Amino acid sequence: MSQNPIRVTVFRWAGAWGPFKVNIPCGECSLTKDVIQDTIETELAGVPVVVDMRDWLTEWWKPLFKGGWHAPIVLVEGKIVSQGAALNRGVLTQAVIEAHARRTPSPGNHVFGKATCPHCVRAKGYLDEAGIDYAYHDVVKEPRALYKMLARVKPIVGPKTPVTVPQIWIDGKYVGGADDLQKITQLDVEPNTDRGQCSLSTGSMTKTAA
Repeated sequence: MSQNPIRVTVFRWAGAWGPFKVNIPCGECSLTKDVIQDTIETELAGVPVVVDMRDWLTEWWKPLFKGGWHAPIVLVEGKIVSQGAALNRGVLTQAVIEAHARRTPSPGNHVFGKATCPHCVRAKGYLDEAGIDYAYHDVVKEPRALYKMLARVKPIVGPKTPVTVPQIWIDGKYVGGADDLQKITQLDVEPNTDRGQCSLSTGSMTKTAA
């Protein structure tokens, strides 16, 4: 286990407080536990995660301070991601991947894009022509890649800025989009006059990368 795993805390409907004791089992709490375990073994394989199961009634005030009052309550790195219902594995996957991406450097060259994006094709073409190796991540086919990209790029472009593809990192450093590869590839990069067409935000025509 990594020395710095992502912590997932679950407050289940169980425990005791003074004369009160939970005697009725919680089916959604049990299902949430199973969902977490299976997600860790599949979608989150390779990501260090530690799970802390706690009895809600015994420590009811701890999640309450964070806005959690209805078990099962699930927190990722101290932030509530679900409560009052069985956990959605997609919600867990996104929260864990984003937390892991924020604290883990990503060395090497990476291009995040999608198959229908012409500017992603341009970016890959420039890098191929310059002889620069890179890892390509399809953010449509690979949800994990999408969550990782958003976690890394949002702090750079701002939380309210629509994110487009491609998003490119070279030697672990953020570059931007296809138009920003000229200095790195030493090639004549044709500017994109139609920025925003590959936005991941529905209806947005705002630029972040191209």
